[in-house]
Amino acid sequence: KTVASPGRGILAMDESNATCGKRLASIGLENTEANRQAYRTFLVTVPGLGHYVSGAILFEETLYQSTTDGRKIVDVLVEQHIVPGIKCQCIGLVPLPGSNNESWCQGLDGLASRAAAYYQQGARFAKWRTVVSIPNGPSALAVTEAAWGLARYAAISQDNGLVPIVEPEILLDCEHGIERTFEVAQKVWAEVFFYLAQNNVLFEGILLKPSMVTPGAESEDRATPEQVADYTLKLLYRRIPPAVPGIMFLSGGQSEVVATQDLNAMNQKPHPWHVSFSYARALQNTCLETWGVRPENVQAAQEALLTRAKANSLAQLGKYTGEGESEESKKGMFVKGYVY
Repeated sequence: KTVASPGRGILAMDESNATCGKRLASIGLENTEANRQAYRTFLVTVPGLGHYVSGAILFEETLYQSTTDGRKIVDVLVEQHIVPGIKCQCIGLVPLPGSNNESWCQGLDGLASRAAAYYQQGARFAKWRTVVSIPNGPSALAVTEAAWGLARYAAISQDNGLVPIVEPEILLDCEHGIERTFEVAQKVWAEVFFYLAQNNVLFEGILLKPSMVTPGAESEDRATPEQVADYTLKLLYRRIPPAVPGIMFLSGGQSEVVATQDLNAMNQKPHPWHVSFSYARALQNTCLETWGVRPENVQAAQEALLTRAKANSLAQLGKYTGEGESEESKKGMFVKGYVY
C-alpha cells in the first residue's frame, strides 16, 4: 500500500552493470564501479523525489552500495520516504530448450537465502522479469515456463518478507498489431494467475509490472493514448483480480512523453487497482542527457528527473496535460531485443 500510494510510482534503477555501462557510455563515461556509484547517487539524492516516487528497484550492487559521500543508498531512499526494492534474478534470461528460440529466466536456485539477505539489507519488495516473444510464437512451453517461474519467485519472496513485483514483459519487437498483443497478453496473464494460485501466493501482497497493450514497435499502425488505454484496461479487467493492490506499468521503450500520455489516459476513471508507473528509461533519459558528466549540470539534470517524476505523478492521478515538454522527452527509446 505504501508503494501503491496516490500520485506515486516506482523508479526502476535496477539495470545490470553491463546495461548501466551502456547508459554511461552514451555520455562518454567508462563503466566503472565508481562511475556507477556516482550516477546512482545522483538519482537517489534528487531533492523532493519522494513526493512522486514511492519505490526504487535496485540492482544487487546498488543495494549494498553507499553514495559518494558515504551514506548507504538504502538509507537515503528511506529518508525520502521511498521504499527500497531489489531485482532478484542473478542469472537472467537464457535459451529455453525445446522452444521456438525463446528464453526463460534462471535464478530460482538459492533465491530463498538471497531474499532473506536482501530483506536484512533493507529491501522490502522484489522484482523478477521474464519475457514473452510474440515473433517467436509464443509457444505454450515458453508461456508456461514464464508463468511458473514467476509464481515460484513470488511465493519464495513472500515467504521471506518481500513483496514480489510480477513482471512477464511482452516484447514489442516485430510488426504485429495491437490486437495480436492483446491476444497474447490475455493468454500470458491467465497462465500467470493460475500458477500464482497454485503456489498459494497472496494476491493482496503482490504488485504487477505489465507491458501496456500496444502495437509492435515496427508496426506501421500507431495507437493513440486512448486506444492503448482501452485495450490495456480491457486486459486488466478480464485478467487481474481486484485483490491486487497495484499495477505499475513498464514503458517498454516508448518515449518519455508517450509513456506518460498512455498512463494518463488509463487514469481518466477510477479502477480497483492503483494504476501507476515503474519506469527506467522513461524517467532517466532526459536527466542523463542533461547531466552529460558536467558538474555544473547536476542541478538541471536532477530537476529534469523531478519534472518527469512529477509528470507521471499527475498521470497517475489522471491530471497530466503535457504542457512544456521538451523535444528530448519526445524521442522514442525502443531497442530491439532489449535486455537489462
